[in-house]
Amino acid sequence: MPSPFPGMDPYLEHPDFWQETHNRLIVAIADSIMPQIRPKYEIAIDKRIYEITDTDSKSNGDSLLVGIPDVAIKRQSNSPDVPTRSVATVTIALPTTVKVPIPEKIKQTYLEVREMATKQVVTAIEILFPVNKRSGEGRITYFKKRQSILGSLTNLVEIDLLRSWEPMPVLNSSIQSDYRVLVSRSPRRPFAELYAFNLQDSLPIFPLPLREEDVEPIVNLPELFAGIYDRAGYDYRIGYDREPVPPLSEENLVWAKELLQETGSRDN
Repeated sequence: MPSPFPGMDPYLEHPDFWQETHNRLIVAIADSIMPQIRPKYEIAIDKRIYEITDTDSKSNGDSLLVGIPDVAIKRQSNSPDVPTRSVATVTIALPTTVKVPIPEKIKQTYLEVREMATKQVVTAIEILFPVNKRSGEGRITYFKKRQSILGSLTNLVEIDLLRSWEPMPVLNSSIQSDYRVLVSRSPRRPFAELYAFNLQDSLPIFPLPLREEDVEPIVNLPELFAGIYDRAGYDYRIGYDREPVPPLSEENLVWAKELLQETGSRDN
């Protein structure tokens, strides 16, 4: 069954689903592009690793441990028995359970389209992860790589399907949207194409930049996403009776509830 939403399904942004959705979309894009670019190009799935600590993230839902409840603080109800013959009063300090920041490794996959003859990277395809968007070491690391690509001869496709945190900067900062796809062709910089869309919109279909003389392959996000949703069995794995995480705006929440009720995904 297809997703009840016309475009991005906000329930897939939940940390229980996003890692899987991200990886499935990476593979789906690679598989759909390959027949369109061979034999001149190859497409490689690469991986980078972020090592960050819980102190790199903020409060209000940005924790690395989203979806895992805080450790409950439990105190003893009764003090230990103290012999009645003791002259001095013994005071025993009871400990509180706390969490300490520990390093956590986050593995993120991305795509590179390379020229077969030279192995030169022609186009980088990034699907953003929470670590790329929230403030901290992860965002700084990704931003440096992004700037390096934008200052090179490599094209960049940046897909942002996460509503939370700050989007990656573009000079026209007045553009507001839930989601976005940035297509930056090296010869046309500093100009780039921004596909800005919201929860109620369909996912965009866009051409993938290669060399100027090439016919550009098409990335059909709606078709790819429908296939991922079906193969992953998200229709019976997602509990649409619950509120999505991260939460929706008030306007989107009203719209989403009505949509889910109309499609039979949520009880009235």
